[in-house]
Amino acid sequence: MKVILADYSGFCFGVEKAIVTTFEELDKEDKNQKIFSLGPLIHNVQVVKELEARGVDVIEDIELVSEGSVIVRSHGVPKKIYEAADRKALTLIDATCPFVKRIQTIVEDHYKEGYTIVIIGNPQHPEVVGINGWCDNKALIIQEEEEVKKLPNIEKLCIVVQTTMSISQFEKIAAALEKKAKEVVKFNTICSATKQRQKSAKDLAQKVDAMIVIGGYHSSNTQKLVSICNDIRPTATFHVETAKDLPVEELKQYDLVGVTAGASTPKWIITEIIQKLRNI
Repeated sequence: MKVILADYSGFCFGVEKAIVTTFEELDKEDKNQKIFSLGPLIHNVQVVKELEARGVDVIEDIELVSEGSVIVRSHGVPKKIYEAADRKALTLIDATCPFVKRIQTIVEDHYKEGYTIVIIGNPQHPEVVGINGWCDNKALIIQEEEEVKKLPNIEKLCIVVQTTMSISQFEKIAAALEKKAKEVVKFNTICSATKQRQKSAKDLAQKVDAMIVIGGYHSSNTQKLVSICNDIRPTATFHVETAKDLPVEELKQYDLVGVTAGASTPKWIITEIIQKLRNI
């Protein structure tokens, strides 16, 4: 079996930054200070388990922490978390992805200027929840084009989008939203890594017999890659987290297999999977 790895796959800049920041903190000489992660640092079970083994406790509520350091993960958090950390005199280690931080700033600034904020994305995703927290949780969150029809007409509208949203989905929803307002400012805040990965996966899927998409089953950007590959290879796209998830018997029928990976997938998992595929 011949295996081709997509030109862009694996850790993105934001995730790499969060991981490096966390390990630097763990390697400091003063190990007495407890370290917490506000939610899983990234959407990858294997990495989270490794961090827990090193002493990083995952918590969901900053009010549960009375002392120590709290890591803000790459997805970012609402503004109130910074205020709570300050009130409780906690050390806040901010590993928010710069692309996400930019959206938070756009939303905060335009909300103060009287704009209605619309976030195109998954309302349950931590990134979207965090962004909404920079406009007093007053944003309208739209995931599907049909939802736009239910909205009233809006005077001033500011549109942003979850960094891992598919480009086609953003363009369709944004076009529908623009018809709902007198004044519109629109920001395509899909990060460059997401755009690169989606294009790279699409290009590769057109050249191979089957596609393997590596990444956490709860990872939004990985799910988008699966969807893109499914559109091209509907019966030959396989989403796996680790090498043990590979459907080896089913894959034996393919001569040329493409591999891509979500932005939270470490290199060692990608390498392990490619090696196992080449041995089929």
